[in-house]
Amino acid sequence: MPDFIPAKFCVGCGYPIILITLGRILEQKQLSKKAVMGLDIGCSLLAIDALPINIFHTHHGRVTPTMLGFKRARPNSLCFGLTGDGGAYAIGWQSLFHSALRDEPITVIVVNNTVYAMTGGQTAPTTLPRQKTDTNPNGYEGATFFGPELLRHVAHKDAYLVRTATNSPKEIAVYLEKAIATQQAGHFSLVEILSFCPTNWKTIGKATMDYVEDLKKVYKVGEI
Repeated sequence: MPDFIPAKFCVGCGYPIILITLGRILEQKQLSKKAVMGLDIGCSLLAIDALPINIFHTHHGRVTPTMLGFKRARPNSLCFGLTGDGGAYAIGWQSLFHSALRDEPITVIVVNNTVYAMTGGQTAPTTLPRQKTDTNPNGYEGATFFGPELLRHVAHKDAYLVRTATNSPKEIAVYLEKAIATQQAGHFSLVEILSFCPTNWKTIGKATMDYVEDLKKVYKVGEI
């Protein structure tokens, strides 16, 4: 695998920060050969060759059951599911919910940018009240979805649920390490990461960073 692979994500996207951080952890802990990652359909599919580990695509919303199936077949593997907020909390919610309920020993990384980013920025479960999207140009009027908080009600007491943001890469590293340790101990873990999406937010520079800080006022970061 070449030392340098050009990023396929939009300029300013938060996915590369997440992937680089995860890759460094796996390399430092010598876990790359054990690691396998399933990608949901959406922006996450662009990570197909981003890391020197086994990676494959799944169907939209089916990354969680695919990875728990892989884990059951190969219990010694380290299984990650990478998905957006739509894939996790809309079409994939049933599978995610029951995986947490059963305490499946996998790690799900949910990249939350509050829109369906790959398909143009439509309203998603995590869209904020009054946020303007392609499908709600006058502002979204519905409720906002808090995935980790909802899962906490059904997850095992030793399951690890946390939220952070791409403007805090050191924090991402700390939480991913804890999520990996939780999986290794035989429990479910989920790391939600509030991620930059300047293409669909229609922001540049400082405005993008400010947008993430505004997200943190609604989506509280930290362990759930």
